[in-house]
Amino acid sequence: MRVKAIVAYDGSRFNGFQSQKHTSNTIMHRLQSACKRVGISSKIVGSGRTDAGVHATAQVIHFDIPPFWEDLQKLQSYLNAHLSPFITIKSIQFVKKDFHARYSAKKRAYRYIVAKKPPSVFEAAYKSFFYLDSEKTRKALQLFIGERDFVYFHKTGSDTKSTIRTIYKARLYEREDFYVIYIEANGFLRAQIRMIIDSLRKVSENSLHIDQLKMQIAAKEQFSTTLAPPNGLYLCRVMY
Repeated sequence: MRVKAIVAYDGSRFNGFQSQKHTSNTIMHRLQSACKRVGISSKIVGSGRTDAGVHATAQVIHFDIPPFWEDLQKLQSYLNAHLSPFITIKSIQFVKKDFHARYSAKKRAYRYIVAKKPPSVFEAAYKSFFYLDSEKTRKALQLFIGERDFVYFHKTGSDTKSTIRTIYKARLYEREDFYVIYIEANGFLRAQIRMIIDSLRKVSENSLHIDQLKMQIAAKEQFSTTLAPPNGLYLCRVMY
């Protein structure tokens, strides 16, 4: 029986989502270990990877469970007992056998939080802090909307076959103490969001001209390669 679960986690506590050879401190390892402790040995599949320090409010995973786990509410409770306090399963439900957390996904969305003033030591792992010009940022975000070749907006070493992605929404929301940048697309390249956010920071600071940004988005020339800090980034929605 296949189940789909929505998972939230504090990425500051882990070395990323995906399992790694040289460390067991990953979200995937913790999820797999929790499942084994309740008699579930199937492989867990996530909707996508998140880097070390990146959070999630709605990561999606799927895995197969044996027939004795018909009570999903009890399963959720048992798993959360082993995952607490930095990972929690928000919901779990039965799905069709051909459901795939990664390949069935149609859209993904991230939020990036930028504090307007230096965050306290208790907030620093969950908000970034740098200058943003709201007007410039809103104009720059519109340039990313549509189908684009984002060859100059991803980390090298990615195993992707194509760098073309479609961004459906790119918006800036302003709150009293922070900004929220929301970006929704059919998929994202490795570190794409963090490179986009850092380009917005540079436009705000006038260290990257808007015409240079346009050229980079058009895949003509690369002017910016640095990444925004991971701590402000949240995987917030996966749509099927």
